[in-house]
Amino acid sequence: MTRIIAVANQKGGVGKTTSAVNLAAALSEARRKVLLVDMDPQGNATMASGIDKAKAKPNGCEVLLEEVPAERAIVASQGGYDIIPGGSDLTAAEVKMMDEIARETRLRTVLAPIASRYHFILIDCPPSLSLLTLNALTAAQGVLVPMQCEYFALEGLSALLNTIKAVKTRLNPELELEGILRTMYDVRNNLGNDVSNQLVKHFGDKVFRTVVPRNVRLAEAPSHGLPISQYDRESRGAIAYLGLAGEMLRRERGAKVESIAS
Repeated sequence: MTRIIAVANQKGGVGKTTSAVNLAAALSEARRKVLLVDMDPQGNATMASGIDKAKAKPNGCEVLLEEVPAERAIVASQGGYDIIPGGSDLTAAEVKMMDEIARETRLRTVLAPIASRYHFILIDCPPSLSLLTLNALTAAQGVLVPMQCEYFALEGLSALLNTIKAVKTRLNPELELEGILRTMYDVRNNLGNDVSNQLVKHFGDKVFRTVVPRNVRLAEAPSHGLPISQYDRESRGAIAYLGLAGEMLRRERGAKVESIAS
């Protein structure tokens, strides 16, 4: 069964796109078929995957507007996963969908014909609670929230959780919090440690044990159009995302065992 996960946080600069791209690559290395959907008009996930967002046609815009089927927009990346490219055209798609019926469910509708081909579909959301993000949350079963361990991040997390709750009630009863991923982590930072402890206290096992450290090589990889596992496999960033993929797969196996037992 396909697991669709939205990678979301309305606060920018928290490692959201970095997490989407490198998790897609890590899951692919674990022999899972993965599709990454770039729903961010900035198109950073597309560029980080080694694809020129200006030349990628058709892209997510045409797919959302139902001008082409999703299958035609899929591009194979060097990271071993497929991607539906994003770019500035997505802003135009968002505006055009504003007055349309069932605008919140458009992404779910267009992904349905291809979903069964993949074990995981990861959706990289914009750093805002926009219609594009709403589409991602309506299409997904889980939300992965990358966040830095700092004070203002907690306020942003609260707003996102309220949005998830509203979407679950009104549009997508299957939606749940997949997990919180601590990114850009520095163990020498006392505030970071305090916020990390608060997250674990309030959210328990919803906080991934994997922690992504601040890592120069991780920041360099997107400019080369490669996931960190291919740019520098021995780096701390690469090890962290491979660990995250392993943790997610163990959770998935555990959920299946519980389902069978019940």
